[in-house]
Amino acid sequence: MTSAAILVAGSANLDFVVRAARIPAPGETVLGRDFKTFPGGKGANQAVACARAGGADTRMLLALGRDLQAEPLLASLRAAGVQLQVRTIENVATGTAFITVSDEGENAITVVSGANACLRAQDLPPLDEIGHLLLQLESPLDAVTAWALAAHAAGVQVLLNAAPASPLPPELLAAVDVLIVNEGELTVLAGAQGSIDEQLQRLPVPTVVVTLGARGCLARTPQGRFEQPAFKVSVVDTTGAGDTFCGVLAAARARQTDWPQALREAAAAAALACTRPGAQAGIPTRAEVLMRLAC
Repeated sequence: MTSAAILVAGSANLDFVVRAARIPAPGETVLGRDFKTFPGGKGANQAVACARAGGADTRMLLALGRDLQAEPLLASLRAAGVQLQVRTIENVATGTAFITVSDEGENAITVVSGANACLRAQDLPPLDEIGHLLLQLESPLDAVTAWALAAHAAGVQVLLNAAPASPLPPELLAAVDVLIVNEGELTVLAGAQGSIDEQLQRLPVPTVVVTLGARGCLARTPQGRFEQPAFKVSVVDTTGAGDTFCGVLAAARARQTDWPQALREAAAAAALACTRPGAQAGIPTRAEVLMRLAC
């Protein structure tokens, strides 16, 4: 490996996934026809995506309970080649997510944080060999803020996927180099007034990337504004597609890939992830991404 390592600090959940004709409305019961469990959690998904994309060692800080739910999460991360720093939390369950996936591939997700909520600022490992720190918001916000500030002070590039949507303290945004959001998350942070470009300009972060679903993605960077159309695929399950995008984007930047190509690789990987069930199970390898880009 030629690049400094990527550290992902964040959540790991076991996903309990039900497939049904549609996502139930409030108060409605819908009969599901299939049930499986998959390794998930935004942090773990992004770590697997980073590792499969290649170009830099991928490490992860995570917290798990001492229970059976932890075992498939550890197995999936290790199989992807992620180096782990695990806090085992006594008497607290491993994080879980309950997901309904419709025939159109859309999903509705309820997350129970469990051990993820026990991560603390002091859990961040030494950053001597780290070039990029990738964060999300399924960990306690005070810990995420402390990790970003520590990394920024150490000269580490900080990437934050601001999901789930939440207002953020100014000191956290000031420590972020690359902010990755979808349209809803962008509105929470920048307000609903004006166009997407106007919203992007209001965020005090050097680079902001917004994913636009079937319309692709858009980035406002110091090198300019870049758009990337979405790749057309037959959607099976969108779970983990956004996390795949974030992880592959981080890996591409760790390889010093320029923004247009990094966005292209991330968009292709996210599209491929939508063609397979499960979050981590659906994340493509770099070879698969390059093959899709060559088509």
